[in-house]
Amino acid sequence: MTEELDNSVRELADIPAVEVISRAAVMLMSSAAEKLGLADEDPETSTRRDLDEARRVITALAGLVTASVEYLGPHAGPIREGLQSLQRAFRESSAHPDEPGKGPGEKYTGPVY
Repeated sequence: MTEELDNSVRELADIPAVEVISRAAVMLMSSAAEKLGLADEDPETSTRRDLDEARRVITALAGLVTASVEYLGPHAGPIREGLQSLQRAFRESSAHPDEPGKGPGEKYTGPVY
């Protein structure tokens, strides 16, 4: 068991930081999309929809992207676009949308319209 754990740790150490950051961003994006109900045919009636949870995940994603954008190189653009799409989807899903600059993650990214 210890040898298997040592092997997995060594393998993780071999993965470039940009790939680790990108994978984390994709995981957060997927989680936010699920919590917005976007994976279902009708997000409005999704049983998985949880805007409070979505807000938290989108804010975490915004913090990660903002803190690591200089290291993402060509991955930065698509990840930022994905984040902005989720921020807009959150605003559209909200019964009482936050004012610009107050939505999830917008303290890190600036207002998203």
